[in-house]
Amino acid sequence: MDKEALFYEKLADKKVKCVLCNHFCIIGNNQRGVCKVRENREGILYSLVYGKIVAKHIDPIEKKPLFNFLPKTETYSISTVGCNFRCLFCQNFDISQPTEIIGIDTTPEEVVSEAIKYNCPSISYTYTEPTVFFEFAYDTAKLAKQKGLKNIFVTNGYMSSSALQTIQPYLDAANVDLKSMSDGFYRKICGGSLQPVLNNLKEMIKLKIWVEVTTLIIPGLNDSEEELSNIARFIKDELGENVPWHVSAFFPTYKMLDRPCTPPETVRWARDLGKKIGLQHVYTGNIGEKQ
Repeated sequence: MDKEALFYEKLADKKVKCVLCNHFCIIGNNQRGVCKVRENREGILYSLVYGKIVAKHIDPIEKKPLFNFLPKTETYSISTVGCNFRCLFCQNFDISQPTEIIGIDTTPEEVVSEAIKYNCPSISYTYTEPTVFFEFAYDTAKLAKQKGLKNIFVTNGYMSSSALQTIQPYLDAANVDLKSMSDGFYRKICGGSLQPVLNNLKEMIKLKIWVEVTTLIIPGLNDSEEELSNIARFIKDELGENVPWHVSAFFPTYKMLDRPCTPPETVRWARDLGKKIGLQHVYTGNIGEKQ
């Protein structure tokens, strides 16, 4: 069902300003924001994806990836369609960049009940961007917390500070993509900007949310020693040497089919680089190695 959105301001001429994420979209009447799942109707902003679950699975928590939070447990994972980024390499583009709103109507109570039924100690809001289905994630997370479950965001880190502070009492952990230390990369490849992600990572640490960081290494775009060193140093200096860093390999997909796969040795090299810089927990992803 459509639900009035949180985090927006009414403007003149039936326009609204969405303040859920750092795009801060100004949305005209009968228009949608960048995420394509929040619509202004006569000066009231609605979430079009409340409870419209498009994917639900039971995953090993290490798949999120979270290696140092509830290790060796399973997490009940859900998502709706939509995203506030336009990453050219998105592996879930079929649901993150939808042409229509789809999904099976589900209540927060049903999600929590399923997690408990399958003995999952946590719920992960994942696959697409949880910020864009914030209202449903928030209601579910509050109920999950009451039932003794943990809540996890797998996110691009682009939510507004007010959204982050609102979810904080119920959000236990987050895996945040730090895709590059280049604002140009974010703008050209992802349709966003870098600084809000850096700010939110630092704020999550201050808010006592468990954080792990993931970087997808794309040949020719963010695989230089300077780039990866800058990411590792940011994590160490600004977040802490014990914050885990996951480095993973790129495979051609969506609108980035012209790039080669990331060689496994590059991923291993990045891991070693992170450790050399002083990170205590650096992990290689999706290259078939046990950690």
